[in-house]
Amino acid sequence: MTKPYEIIGANRPSRFLITCDHATNRVPDDINDGTLGLPDADMARHIAYDPGAAGVTRALADVLDAPAILSNFSRLVIDPNRGDDDPTLVMKLYDGTLIPANRHITETEIAQRRAALYDPYHTAYAKLAARRPDTVIIAIHSFTPCLQGRTPRPWHIGILHAPADGRLSRTLLARLHAEPDLCVGDNEPYLGHLPGDAIDRHALQTGRLNTLIELRNDLIVNAAAQTSWAQRLAPLLVAALVDIKG
Repeated sequence: MTKPYEIIGANRPSRFLITCDHATNRVPDDINDGTLGLPDADMARHIAYDPGAAGVTRALADVLDAPAILSNFSRLVIDPNRGDDDPTLVMKLYDGTLIPANRHITETEIAQRRAALYDPYHTAYAKLAARRPDTVIIAIHSFTPCLQGRTPRPWHIGILHAPADGRLSRTLLARLHAEPDLCVGDNEPYLGHLPGDAIDRHALQTGRLNTLIELRNDLIVNAAAQTSWAQRLAPLLVAALVDIKG
């Protein structure tokens, strides 16, 4: 059976841990015969995963010599960036698209997906985060330039943070705002974090420094762009961490 997560560089020395909750649009074979009933075009959209985020995660982990963990199942199967009691844990409708295989899903089926995918992902995530006492979690996500029927989003990058701990996010935002060519979102295009989400579970509840980076997915469409962003972000993250101490 294919693991529900991928780990890169588990023994790397950096205190940074790079995470990617929405790395792939893969539907495991034992989930509705490997399909959610959507056409390939929809499975290639942001509703199924965060396009480009996995490539940035891998490249950033390499630059920082840090470990990384990436999900290996679509967010439409079950969303690892939601609390286990969140009503959007398994989405039935996303950005105007009905998810056929989820439309009449039962609590038993949700529990099966949790046991097979969601729980093992978070167990592995927790183990990586606990490998040293000063772990800093960097969550990589991407966002679509425009939701259906909505206003285009101008930001190149957004930094999400929760009121409970915005230390690293605030210093990173200051560094990013100093970059003259960037339109930077502060808790844009989304607000902070949700109770029980991955950052809440693995960083806020344990007191670990953290930030969540959202990159506009049209800016990270290929390996060269993903590597370029990783190389740009790495020194900013290192400097932002130093700024907290300074």
